[in-house]
Amino acid sequence: MSDLLLPEDGLLLHVGPHKTGTTAVQSAFFRARRALRAEGVSYPGRSRTPTQAVIAVTGGSPMTGEPPVDIRDWQRFVASVPERGRVVVSNEFFADAQGAAVERVVTDLGRDRVHVVVTLRALDRIVPSQWQQYVQNGRRGSWRRWLKGILLDDVPTSSRFWVRHRHDVLVRRWADVVGPDRVTVVVVDESDRSALLRVFEAMVGAPDGVLVPEPDRLNRSLTLPEVELVRALNREFRARDWDPRDYRRFVRMGVNQMLKSAPPDPDASRVELPRWAITHLRDVSQEIVVDLRASGVHVVGELDSLVVDPARSPRTRGAHPRTTSLPADVAARAVAGAIEAALEPQSGLKPMLRRARQLPPSEIIERVLPRGRRG
Repeated sequence: MSDLLLPEDGLLLHVGPHKTGTTAVQSAFFRARRALRAEGVSYPGRSRTPTQAVIAVTGGSPMTGEPPVDIRDWQRFVASVPERGRVVVSNEFFADAQGAAVERVVTDLGRDRVHVVVTLRALDRIVPSQWQQYVQNGRRGSWRRWLKGILLDDVPTSSRFWVRHRHDVLVRRWADVVGPDRVTVVVVDESDRSALLRVFEAMVGAPDGVLVPEPDRLNRSLTLPEVELVRALNREFRARDWDPRDYRRFVRMGVNQMLKSAPPDPDASRVELPRWAITHLRDVSQEIVVDLRASGVHVVGELDSLVVDPARSPRTRGAHPRTTSLPADVAARAVAGAIEAALEPQSGLKPMLRRARQLPPSEIIERVLPRGRRG
């Protein structure tokens, strides 16, 4: 993969989109910053990814409970980007950028040095995960309603989902600004997730194996009972008109993180695509692949794997259930997450999450509640 290597002062701009391995990439780069510096590679910013700054420059709205966006956040981030050496900037919200926002991002980061990377997966793998992500940020609508909303023929392509996931149009937006010769599409290998990190290592000239995914940051999908629990909490928050900052604290950073801290129940129901949706996504994905082949951008991986194949997934087996039972251990973990968020208002979730993986739900409750407040 030596042909992937960026110029010595190149800037790798990873624009996502969402649900294509971005969390694993960002956490791996953040974790390896010291080793990368020895190789002349910088990963600027104080956190794993500059989400607030990117939302500000792309014109988006903050996630539920986050402070208002401020373009000064973007300006400060740009000021932190080294002018020399290879640099990596990664955030999936760059996929929301259109028109003047794309121009500004490229100009501010250095038009002569930016090389755009787009990571892609098949749409049938993205759609259920993207709906879950919306639910984890406060969405209350059902899976069926949302799915029909994005897949009906009269839905405008300007909807947030298709701005991100009409992948040929996304690639074209960036290629029109930086040129197709400076855009690389990386098709995620579903059979070997580590292959994605090896591609990024090759692009920045880092040794094999320096990028390692951080277990706490794998951002797994929720099971159907888990996501329905969160959706029910979202309805309660809205009905009671609670402060969005409390939603961020108790649900996003408490309940959601606790649910994802444990391996999913292999027997639990999943969010499944109905047959009609599979057929629709197959047709759209075929169009996307045709356009990507004609785009002139560099492609790593097999474009044909982006075509939705009804035969490869069990998601087509039947209708989505209208009611879902909630296992006691899922409810217990959710309660424990909210309690822990209340007991540690500033932070402290990460050590707790590590401990929780090893504990049954009853013991989680036992540990997080002081003895005098149990019962």
